[in-house]
Amino acid sequence: MRGPTVSDGALGVVVMAYGTPASPDDIEGYYTHIRRGRPPEPEQLADLARRYAALGGTSTLAERTAAQVTAIAATLEDRNPGRFLVELGQKHAAPFVEDAAATLLSEGIDRAVGLVLAPHYSAASVGTYQSRLREAMEAGGGTHVAIDHWADEAAWLAFSATAVTDALSDLPAATKVLFTAHSLPERALVGDPYPTQLAQSARAIADRAGLAPWAGWGLAWQSAGRTPEPWRGPDVLQVIRDLAETGRSDGVLVCPQGFTTDHLEVGFDLDIEARGVADELGLAFARTQTVDDDPAVMAALADRVVVAASALSVA
Repeated sequence: MRGPTVSDGALGVVVMAYGTPASPDDIEGYYTHIRRGRPPEPEQLADLARRYAALGGTSTLAERTAAQVTAIAATLEDRNPGRFLVELGQKHAAPFVEDAAATLLSEGIDRAVGLVLAPHYSAASVGTYQSRLREAMEAGGGTHVAIDHWADEAAWLAFSATAVTDALSDLPAATKVLFTAHSLPERALVGDPYPTQLAQSARAIADRAGLAPWAGWGLAWQSAGRTPEPWRGPDVLQVIRDLAETGRSDGVLVCPQGFTTDHLEVGFDLDIEARGVADELGLAFARTQTVDDDPAVMAALADRVVVAASALSVA
């Protein structure tokens, strides 16, 4: 996203996100890309199409991601005119991470900062984004520096805590807050910092929101892949069932701390599926607002880009 003028010696910024099908016609190709070129089975494709249909055909991820990238780029341009050229690079939909790197290199920009729109690091998620960007930049003779995580960002923690307290105001006093993130296979979490970072950020948000330790909040996982291998749990749907069975909670509030905007895993897995389980069991249900393009958080991410950029050699 080129600003009014890009100076000589400008640095690149690749803001990376998962990607989403642009239309229902793109779902099969998107799913095939996720499966590393293996087309999905008919029943798998039908299930994914059904989930997107429940959201109106596609999710809002593309437009919300664009708004986040625009906000980060605008802050960088305002504070450092002409210093950064910001591009969007996605994991499973165009423009891909490699497309963003190619754009920078074609503009003569061979140094880039990589920022993933996910707060917590895992080698299986954020690590793959950064690896793809590094490889693409190095293939063109460039260099790359990674922002591996930002789950300790004060602006994001403050936003999340406010989102929790705002949502709780409309729920019963005996409401449990569940902080969720995307599950990963157990094999991918051996020695990985992802679970620890999730626990740390959940605790930090809960402290800021004044939640009672453990009695008022807990951790859960969601959106596990449909494969035979074990994925990290407990799953949020099972936790909701357990809360209803104990009788100690009248409501549940889900804070999807692993996600920065609404998409399939939020709009369907939580707003439809988790809500449906809670409704069936007689529990009040709500889900906190995602950060989207909140100005304070996007400005804080822009500041992190500036700090990371200092590690790049200056031409």
